[in-house]
Amino acid sequence: MASAQPEPAVAEPSATTGVMDAQPADSSAADTTGLVTVEEMIGQDDMAALQAMTAGGGLHQQLKSKFVEGSAEFMSLVALTLVIGLALCIERIIYLTLAEVNAKRLLRDIEKHVEQGDMEGAKTLCRNTRGPVASICYQGLMHAHEDMATVERSIVSYGTVQSTNLEKGCSWIRLMIAIAPSLGFLGTVIGMVMAFDHIQEAGDIGPAIVAEGMKVALITTIFGIIVALVLQLFYNYILNKIERLTSQMEEAAIDLLDILMNRKMKQNS
Repeated sequence: MASAQPEPAVAEPSATTGVMDAQPADSSAADTTGLVTVEEMIGQDDMAALQAMTAGGGLHQQLKSKFVEGSAEFMSLVALTLVIGLALCIERIIYLTLAEVNAKRLLRDIEKHVEQGDMEGAKTLCRNTRGPVASICYQGLMHAHEDMATVERSIVSYGTVQSTNLEKGCSWIRLMIAIAPSLGFLGTVIGMVMAFDHIQEAGDIGPAIVAEGMKVALITTIFGIIVALVLQLFYNYILNKIERLTSQMEEAAIDLLDILMNRKMKQNS
């Protein structure tokens, strides 16, 4: 009698999930249900932008490529303008930062020396303190033995000299701000001329013919405006520091005149 063949195993449904417990025939196939792909996490549009940026080498690489595409002759001039303008701005910022002092504390110390009759000590204090505020105070103390009108004229005259020193180099910064977009516009004109030359050579007009010249025109203009905007931000910051120092100089001059006036009144009484 032939032995009975075993019946094939039938997968029983799970009691909790209702999903068949049987494994797939191909053991290498993985169940990806519940896994989230990178595209689903950040979105298809963001993923495409990320891939484009990675392929282009990042923002630095893109700027470099656009710089090369914008015609080296004019883009080099724009870059030189940026370098010179930034150098001038950094020099002014360092100078103005070193010129700042605590004017109120300086005037308090000067007043203590003057009240004690130590005029030489007050002068030494001003000589050992950097900045235009200390220089103006020293100039006033040098004429403290004269009448108040002479002291005031001396302080005002020397204050004008110090204000001029604070603004030294600012005219060159303004020049760089004006030159940068002008070079960009010059590149625009040259690019348009190139586009018309290509049209004349081809004897026809089309997007492919004028594309190169138009690209040069637009890129040089963009970079020229960007350079002007960057330098303008630094220039406004410099002007703000100059105004603050000028205000300190004026306040210090008024306080010093009051100190010297009180000294003369005590001497006359």
